[in-house]
Amino acid sequence: MPKQEKPRLDKFAIASALQEIASLMDIKGGKYRFKAKAYSAGARAIQSVTNLDQLVAQDRLTSLPRIGDALASQIKQLYLTGESSVLQELKSEFPVGTAELSAVPGLSIAKVKQLQDELGIKSVEELKVAAEQGRLKDLKGFGAKTEQRLLESIESEKTKPKRRLHINHAWNTGERLFEFVNGLDGVIEASLTGSLRRREETIDRVDVLASTKKPADLLRQFLRFPMIISSDINGATCNAELVDGASVSLTAVAPDDFATMLLATTGSDAHVQKLTQYASDKKISFAVPDGKGSKRAPRSEEEIYGRLRMQHVPPELREDQGEIEAALAGKLPEDLLELSDIKGMIHCHTTYSDGKHSLEQMVTAAESMGMKYITITDHSPTAFYANGVTEDRLKRQWDEIDELQERVKIKIFRGTESDIIQSGKLDYPDRILEKFDVIVASIHSRYKMDKTKMTERLITAMRQPVFKIWGHALGRLLQRRPAFECDVERVLDVIAESKAAIEVNGSPYRLDLEPRLVREALKRKIKFVVSVDAHSTAELDYIKYGVAMARRGWLRKGEVLNTLSPVAFAKAVKP
Repeated sequence: MPKQEKPRLDKFAIASALQEIASLMDIKGGKYRFKAKAYSAGARAIQSVTNLDQLVAQDRLTSLPRIGDALASQIKQLYLTGESSVLQELKSEFPVGTAELSAVPGLSIAKVKQLQDELGIKSVEELKVAAEQGRLKDLKGFGAKTEQRLLESIESEKTKPKRRLHINHAWNTGERLFEFVNGLDGVIEASLTGSLRRREETIDRVDVLASTKKPADLLRQFLRFPMIISSDINGATCNAELVDGASVSLTAVAPDDFATMLLATTGSDAHVQKLTQYASDKKISFAVPDGKGSKRAPRSEEEIYGRLRMQHVPPELREDQGEIEAALAGKLPEDLLELSDIKGMIHCHTTYSDGKHSLEQMVTAAESMGMKYITITDHSPTAFYANGVTEDRLKRQWDEIDELQERVKIKIFRGTESDIIQSGKLDYPDRILEKFDVIVASIHSRYKMDKTKMTERLITAMRQPVFKIWGHALGRLLQRRPAFECDVERVLDVIAESKAAIEVNGSPYRLDLEPRLVREALKRKIKFVVSVDAHSTAELDYIKYGVAMARRGWLRKGEVLNTLSPVAFAKAVKP
């Protein structure tokens, strides 16, 4: 009989293998931690491709972001043979369950190996059972106290709040998960739902809703998603943990229930409760007359909002922050900013300061995305830690911009991300500032100034006569650094009277100004830009996160300056 070939792995299975390599390398520690990051990035990159067959056949895997020759070799091995020499070597060093067990506080790699060798324990659940049965205390180096501490650690890990995902991690996971679910047998309709569909800044779980005539069968198929390391089916929902640390869920419903369930699972609890209470008070049924004397289930969320005699509320606005009242009054904005409205990339860094790619690479990448203009805003001299651009190097950059402008169609604006120094003055002397096409003014130091001094620092900056864009306004880094303290409303009042606009920063680690404060600024008719704060060509894609935050802040197209043409934008922001 001819030798049977192993089936080729799809991109999800390949990504799962790469993430397993990353986890095991992270356990090895030392220099392997850097390799672990590379494999984890490769796992994310490979999940997003649509032409894996072609990339492998043409040896073009290295054209993907963050994938070098060594990583491409392992991907090709996995694709063609279903195996990876690197993963096999790591598995021989770390048996099955090592990654899961090593995450338990108090368990070193040596103790994990001991548990595997002497008791055959390969999972946290098996460890818990063994500890409850008293089988650990007699092992050398363990004892009754260690056994009890391990049990307590396992229980505390279950109840400890799970770290929320940044929106880019959740968004990428959601796209891959939706693609997988939408391709399963029997799926009639599917959608992302929950806090990711509302585009919250951080996400606790990536939720997918799907309609099917065979819910139980769909949930069983879902368990084939290669990234799943643990799962639990509870009724119509399967909750799962992925190897990259993300929590996900799939809920399967009958086709007639899809629209109602999508509405119920998308909105915040407060939004859904108020909507339900309104329907109850007005005695309005979601069922839709079919014109034949009976009623049918609603086919879309638009139909449900229509039944309630209100405007359709976009998912990003469903937070019970006045959107229901506005929809009932017909005053909900119907021209919220769309990604397609953006004409220019704002706040971009190059190798002149702390960017990863050259001026030409950043410009041509923006042009390939269909942008009409780009602002080059490298750091000013005070940001020495970010290789701030001194006056002599600034002249070289401007010369390069002039030379490059002759070879590209996209308009290149000469800009700076000028530090707002402690006194509130902008970095660079006035004779330089007035020569820029655009100025982003940001705080990068002394975040712990008291509220009064920080407020005065910002007011001084905003009152300076040059037009500037207030960059990543309150300096927050999500899950790492809180916003600094200042009297935001007073600063907004000054901006409303000054030559300034505010940035909605699209970096998934900032997303600053936050949506509730965007709405406060809108009350004062302040203008905005939606930026990328990009330090590489790949980060130009951050524009979608900026647009998501802008929509959460109820921003319309006409309130965002980089929806303007190059000429109109230049006029609007000219210092």
